[in-house]
Amino acid sequence: MPRYGITIDASQCMECYNCFMACKDEHCGCATTVSEPQPHTGQHWIRVESRERGDNTLKIKTTSMSIPCLHCGDAPCEKAATGGAIYRRADGIVIIDPKKAKNQRQIAESCPIGAIYWNDELQLPQKCTMCAHLLDEGFKTPRCVEACPNGAMHFGDLDDPNDEINKQIAENRVTIIETLKNNKPNVLHLNVPTIFIAGSVYLPDDEVADGATIKLTRSDTGETRETKTNNFGDWEFEDLEKGANYTLQITHDGYKPVELTTTAETDHYTGELTLTPTT
Repeated sequence: MPRYGITIDASQCMECYNCFMACKDEHCGCATTVSEPQPHTGQHWIRVESRERGDNTLKIKTTSMSIPCLHCGDAPCEKAATGGAIYRRADGIVIIDPKKAKNQRQIAESCPIGAIYWNDELQLPQKCTMCAHLLDEGFKTPRCVEACPNGAMHFGDLDDPNDEINKQIAENRVTIIETLKNNKPNVLHLNVPTIFIAGSVYLPDDEVADGATIKLTRSDTGETRETKTNNFGDWEFEDLEKGANYTLQITHDGYKPVELTTTAETDHYTGELTLTPTT
């Protein structure tokens, strides 16, 4: 028996909302074998979050990430439910029984990431079912995965080492939502950015320093990374280790080198730096 899961690659998400709309199309106004209809408004069985990043208005970035129920192997909602209102299928999908869960508001309140919604009209907690009804009919993927135009989502058997989903996990950086680190989620996020540091380099008379070398060295490990300023004089390093200390060395032919130190506590724009000629 497979153990179904989904990977969601934040680096490939373009916040198009196709996954969200596909979920609405499948579940709104339509009961399935495992759920009552999803309301047209007020619920997001897969919600798309956009996070603003940066500490300076000159360098702001956004990160997008889709978040459904993560179908935890050790699910808080399952512990909160009574009378068998939540059950785990043999394939690992966590389902809210639409009859037994009636009036059990504590189920919705138990989810640490707010992925379970309370339907006031039906007095029922509701969430993503991983389109279990379609899988039972022979469909290969849930609707959200099928609808993603960028291939940011993959569905498969987490227990099959040859499944494509496990290739995605092996080749990318897995990020488990902090509040669910001990809950063994079966939906995994990949490549969620950590900390970036960026800056701009200029030459005298406000000329941009195109092609200056920026070398980043992590103080505790000696690990180095290198980049060049672009034709706007801008440079950036992404995915730094939170809390780690770094040294930056900026060099450019004909100009004095500059060294800076920083700690990767938050996304940071170091500002505009003007180099000094060597002569």
